[in-house]
Amino acid sequence: MSPAQPFSRRSALRTGVAAGAGLAATAHGVTSAAAAPAESAVETAAAPAARGKTMMGVPFDRHPVVRVGIIGLGNRGGSMLPLFLALPTVKVTAICDVNTEYVAKASAAITKAGQPKPAEFTGGDHAFEQLLRRDDVDFVYVATPWEWHTPMALAAMRAGKHVGVECPIGVSVDDLWALVDTSERTRKHCLQLENCCYGQNELRVLRMAHDGLFGELLHGSGAYLHDLRELLFSDTYYQGQWRRAWHTKVNGDLYPTHGLGPVASYMDINRGDRLARLTSMSTPALGLADYRAKHVPAGDPKWRERYVDGDVTMSLLQTERGRVIHLVHGVSNPHPYSRLNHLAGTNGVFEDYPPRIYLEPKNSNDEWGDFAAYADYDHWLWKDVGPGPGGHGGMDYLMLYRLAQTMNLGLVPDMDVYDAATWNVPFALSSESVRRGGAPVAFPDFTRGRWRTPHPGTDSPKPS
Repeated sequence: MSPAQPFSRRSALRTGVAAGAGLAATAHGVTSAAAAPAESAVETAAAPAARGKTMMGVPFDRHPVVRVGIIGLGNRGGSMLPLFLALPTVKVTAICDVNTEYVAKASAAITKAGQPKPAEFTGGDHAFEQLLRRDDVDFVYVATPWEWHTPMALAAMRAGKHVGVECPIGVSVDDLWALVDTSERTRKHCLQLENCCYGQNELRVLRMAHDGLFGELLHGSGAYLHDLRELLFSDTYYQGQWRRAWHTKVNGDLYPTHGLGPVASYMDINRGDRLARLTSMSTPALGLADYRAKHVPAGDPKWRERYVDGDVTMSLLQTERGRVIHLVHGVSNPHPYSRLNHLAGTNGVFEDYPPRIYLEPKNSNDEWGDFAAYADYDHWLWKDVGPGPGGHGGMDYLMLYRLAQTMNLGLVPDMDVYDAATWNVPFALSSESVRRGGAPVAFPDFTRGRWRTPHPGTDSPKPS
């Protein structure tokens, strides 16, 4: 293929041509003959026996109106409710939270928006089970503390509901296999609602990558660098201060999907390539203790906590084709917000925060170019729908808009349970690698060998 005719991954996915054409088979799947090491440092983790047929490429049944049940109405759930209500083909029919005030406030907002009063569930940790028994809920949205994400998603699917979950969808390898197996067995979609995959820059870079502007992709970076110290130590922001507690339990990347989801999409992970191995290292855990010393009075119960999660965890992930992803998590130190969002190939590189680009032959002399010059590559969601009522600059609304659209029209979702499991498993794998001194750890193949199968993703064409 000549340089004048760059490989178009978008065309390959639409026409069914495997993005990994020319790959050679190995005992553990498919790898690039040129990029693979002579002997893999780790063995591929064995997949348990399948309990159902794949959910890859399976469309939703048509739902002219999507009836949504919301579990969790605190910071995140409460902020997403107005976006659900802004979608004309969505009705919020049931709501649940352990906090009765949150339920009352949400119910008032729903009726004020002109929708019927929803069924309300509160009064205990398991009140959500009553919501799941209703026959007027098609899709369940879960925005609760992390330890509840997997149990609630499993219960929703077993009750016959599709489910979408806030990050992280699961915190152990066993959790993630349970989600995959239950989705396949119940034939219900289980989605990681990763809003960062719908950011304007992320979708523009995705379409550019799929049209071959970066040449052959080599490496990328993603991160969650967000100074959360004030919120983590707030007595009211996180119900029961649940999020800070995780920093006393796990040393690893506690929030991988914001950084990994977009870069995995650029590289067609589970759509022609797959993540094969990971190695992680953490810095000392100093930031939260330092903040406590400066801001928390003596005698406060927080002084009994011992923080073990390193202030920054850095991971290197390698794909079967030899590409490398740099993944970073850091929420315990001063740092302006960044997801890094970096992609490099044989023709050039994009770096975000702030956005800048260098692509040959257009750019030269080691001088960054203007990323705005590539606005024609904006995804149709940003061109034709726009940010709507907002939510993280609009990506929250567009994520929900697209979810509703795929359910309304009976389309394949942009993200599936295999993406959810793959993007979240660094939570567990990074902790294991850190514990073993940075030793490589194998990624499970949640697709059970189907990662070469082209199927829709966030670069799907606009429905006619």
